[in-house]
Amino acid sequence: MFGFLKSRKTQSDVAGNAAEAIAEVITEVATEVAVEPVPTPEPVSAPAPKLSWAQRLKTGLSRTRNVFSSQVTGLFGVGAKIDESLFEELETVLLSADVGVEATQHLIDRLRGRVKRERLTDASQLRNALKAELVELMAPLERPLDINSHKPFVIMLAGVNGAGKTTTIGKLARRFQAEGKSVLLAAGDTFRAAAREQLAEWGRRNKVEVISSQAGDSASVIFDAIQSARARGIDVVLADTAGRLPTQLHLMEEIRKVKRVIQKVDPSAPHEVLLVLDANIGQNALTQVKSFDEALGLTGLVMTKLDGTAKGGVIAALAKRQPVPVRYIGIGEGLEDLQPFRVVEFVDALFA
Repeated sequence: MFGFLKSRKTQSDVAGNAAEAIAEVITEVATEVAVEPVPTPEPVSAPAPKLSWAQRLKTGLSRTRNVFSSQVTGLFGVGAKIDESLFEELETVLLSADVGVEATQHLIDRLRGRVKRERLTDASQLRNALKAELVELMAPLERPLDINSHKPFVIMLAGVNGAGKTTTIGKLARRFQAEGKSVLLAAGDTFRAAAREQLAEWGRRNKVEVISSQAGDSASVIFDAIQSARARGIDVVLADTAGRLPTQLHLMEEIRKVKRVIQKVDPSAPHEVLLVLDANIGQNALTQVKSFDEALGLTGLVMTKLDGTAKGGVIAALAKRQPVPVRYIGIGEGLEDLQPFRVVEFVDALFA
């Protein structure tokens, strides 16, 4: 009997031990599950806000702006006095931004007049006065391009190699398409290697036909393009031409021929003659504008690459000596980085 009870006790102990073992395993498993880290979903970053044109312009003009916003602000600090020394320093600042001798002298004279008329004594008052004078000086250059007067509206583009002429054509094509216009490109640069291919690529991107020829000269290619545009009811023809320096007289005569041939198709054409200028050339822009204007009768300018130079003040120099309207300015490689020139926006960006 005692053996039977002992056997029952042993069985009970075994069962108890087994239960404890099972409990320990369950506890361990539960503990492991409890401490298993729960992956935290990564936060979804919101897309970066799209910068406005004013913000992009401010950034694009940063090198030129550094001259105005830092040096000019330093001159016009609170408490500084208006004296001859201040005007001399301001003259140096304006010249360093490629405003040019004539425009600089004009601005200095206008500021001297304001000081006397308005009895200004504190240099800090001159900052807004300088902005106002710059706006007034450059205001005649702000004349937006109207492409609705003719169909097809023929735009002839000229400029030296490297100014960004072909890229400007591609950007203008996209802009006019966004305005609901049909566009045709004429690959009239028959001299530069790969010029046709570069324009063809812009045509492919914008889904615009490009008229070109392996053998024909510039004038005949553009002639054919305008004929095609008239037959098909195209709104705008953008005609590329070969890059040339104003000193290359035979090439300047060639581009005069292009214009004469265009007028055989349409006596009123070209309706716009645009000169594309690289802002990095500074005061040399004055020479280019003068030479191309004499050869072609310029109706507008496109100032490119303003984001890569501290010479943005050259637009003021142009306003004083060669006041051909600035139709567009470029501050980058993006399609939206070519915009109409607006004087107040431009001056505000310089002083921002």
